[in-house]
Amino acid sequence: MSVKGFKHHPYIPNSAPEVQEEMLRDIGLKTLEDLHSEVPEELKLKINMNLPPALPSEIELRRHVEGILQKNVSTRGKLNFLGAGCWQHQVPAVCDEISSRGEFLTGYAGEPYNDHGRFQSLFEYQSLVAELVDMEVVNVPTMDWAQAAATSMRMAGRITGRKEVLVPELMDQNKLSVAKNYCDPHLKLLPVGYHPETGQLDLEDLKKKLSAETAAVYIENPSFFGFLEEQGDAISRLAKEQGAIFIVGVDPISLGILASPAHYGADIICGDLQPLGIHMHYGGGLSGFIATRDEEEYVMQYPSRLFGIAPTSKEGEYGFGDVAYDRTSFGDLREDANEYVGTQTALWGITAGVYLSLMGPEGMRELGETVLQLSRYAIHQIDQIPGVVGSRFSGSGFKEFVVDFNDTGQTVADIHEKLLKEGIFGGKDLSREYPDMDQCALYCVTEVHTRSDIDRLASSIKSIVTEG
Repeated sequence: MSVKGFKHHPYIPNSAPEVQEEMLRDIGLKTLEDLHSEVPEELKLKINMNLPPALPSEIELRRHVEGILQKNVSTRGKLNFLGAGCWQHQVPAVCDEISSRGEFLTGYAGEPYNDHGRFQSLFEYQSLVAELVDMEVVNVPTMDWAQAAATSMRMAGRITGRKEVLVPELMDQNKLSVAKNYCDPHLKLLPVGYHPETGQLDLEDLKKKLSAETAAVYIENPSFFGFLEEQGDAISRLAKEQGAIFIVGVDPISLGILASPAHYGADIICGDLQPLGIHMHYGGGLSGFIATRDEEEYVMQYPSRLFGIAPTSKEGEYGFGDVAYDRTSFGDLREDANEYVGTQTALWGITAGVYLSLMGPEGMRELGETVLQLSRYAIHQIDQIPGVVGSRFSGSGFKEFVVDFNDTGQTVADIHEKLLKEGIFGGKDLSREYPDMDQCALYCVTEVHTRSDIDRLASSIKSIVTEG
């Protein structure tokens, strides 16, 4: 624990030798290594780690960390057309104001006796998201969309007692990796093919892979690539004919203008709250939601907290509290619960609730129309550039679209490097993760962009690909 030049470690409490010795005596041990006696010797690292020496002061540490951070290239002051799971949307100032209040920001956990509005705030959030997706039950947020999707799949597996989930081949590979890891070994995820021109799910392939072992069919609408899955009714019907549950992942921003998946048969709806008033953060800012009908077989399979409203002991008074708390891992079931639930993202749920209450139905409609119009304009402008295809897939899309650079003679990586020199972040390079998308990139347009921003992007791409 000691650091060269220090009697004790400057950043680790209770690391002074005399303090350590006293603590060890109290618990009947002689050395710190005795704390780890159950770890086999062959697993222990017997050499010093290759770490730089400790910085002797907080001032030097701060300067060192800030120097590292300054190497980052931020979206601030630059045009950003990168989405792919974390999107740049306008964040109303009131969202930051509310989410930074101490009673919410520091409200890690607690019960009604020490709660100061957090239970009601989360109840209101659940109600607002339920109205947006046209479902009746919404959970306290999961860590992100990936976990929300994976938990939805496991809920379906427990309800049906089956072992397989069908997912789109055109799915975010990061999200798929999380879902596979989270579902293993209880569920096996099987990909369903797609039509190359439209990206739509291949219904014939779906029919072949549906079986008595299918717990659920999972799709995303809009898809990861931005196009709209237009076969929702047919997919739902095929799934339910086999007794499978239909799960739909959705970008909540799109529901201002698109029908909720509940209208084409979704049993479980999930997605990410990040578009709803939450900034892009490196490694954070994501928060998943799950929504279902108010039916016991679904409600009892939620692993996370659900807040409801109920009468108190005082006549005419109501309070907010947990629904079926004993089904959770921190309730009576403990290790026998459906899934373990630890630290989650309730703060972002409160923020999303603030955002939805501020926007209202009309605001969400206007937002959806703006995003749709701007993205269509971007596709049109980029499509005019020689050698560039504005949208790899035909049909309707929302917010994101795949730009094909194959006929330019340049790689996506080279084009994006040149764009960055002009102060523009290009889209996500799809070449590595998707063999069929070689030299294609996923671009994102939201309400933060203007027509002049899009014109600047198109002009820059045109200069890059024509000059070579």
